Amino acid sequence: MKVQAIINPISGVGSKRKIPQLIKDFCTQSGFDLKLTFTEYAGHASTVTKKAIEQGAECVIAVGGDGTVNEIARSMVHSNAVLGIIPKGSGNGLARELHIPMDSRRALEVITKGHTTVIDCCKANGRVFFCTCGVGFDAAVSQKFAGEKRRGSLTYIKSTIEEYLSYKPEIYDLLIDGKSMQEKAFLVACGNASQYGNNAYIAPHANIQDGKLDVTILSPFLPMDIAPLAIQLFTKTIDKNSKIRTFKAESLSIIRQKPGVMHLDGEPVMADKRIDIGVIPHSLRVFTPEVVSFKKEVHNLFGEVTRFFDKQLPYIFK
Repeated sequence: MKVQAIINPISGVGSKRKIPQLIKDFCTQSGFDLKLTFTEYAGHASTVTKKAIEQGAECVIAVGGDGTVNEIARSMVHSNAVLGIIPKGSGNGLARELHIPMDSRRALEVITKGHTTVIDCCKANGRVFFCTCGVGFDAAVSQKFAGEKRRGSLTYIKSTIEEYLSYKPEIYDLLIDGKSMQEKAFLVACGNASQYGNNAYIAPHANIQDGKLDVTILSPFLPMDIAPLAIQLFTKTIDKNSKIRTFKAESLSIIRQKPGVMHLDGEPVMADKRIDIGVIPHSLRVFTPEVVSFKKEVHNLFGEVTRFFDKQLPYIFK
């Protein structure tokens, strides 16, 4: 198999040394023909991906966070090449959605075993996303987070709190499969997948293969509502909250009072007053685990929590 690996060098600890050698070792053992490239600027990953596919690459491995994965995957839509993911970001939404291990060695084992899943992707005003897009509070947080020097969960929580203190809900006109409604909302999120990343489930019933969007509308809420919403977000039950409305749709249009920021897979971009969103069914092939057992999921989650506190406690208490 002809493989192109693309590494975002600022993603993950040790990416410049350990990850490339790990990929080389796995590809050598599997008899794969490997070409490895480090990204050098925004958009470079897309350019490399397109060229690799033109030259016959059968697999493109994305090493990085959701932004890197999006940049590579959007250049693979409707191609015969298969996406491999080694998650090295702060959220890793698509990898988590597809049960790809956070451990790099185990993620590579998924690729070498060769099981593939065909997933949907979506477009918002022509821009491709794979997990979520949204306007309102979550987009404002993504914009603030993008400007932070330090990445990671603690910085994201800090950005969220700071943004909440000044954020004002907006009025949105929505067209959901052609049916119109007006909502004053804290955010409007569109899920192709069920989560933003970090197992924060904004659309808990979304299915990345069903050809539909899961639309989540969060109404304005009081400070006393924050704790229940946060708990439900991470326990996959946010749709049970009285401040939440959810819809299944094949298409959605969001019309707001002025242009502003929206996020695509957690990355902020500026958008027009009107945003038209639709699904492109069965458009991307991805290497995924063949079987995911509940026992393994619990074990992996426990490992992630342990690693998080091992890394973050010194930062919290320094």
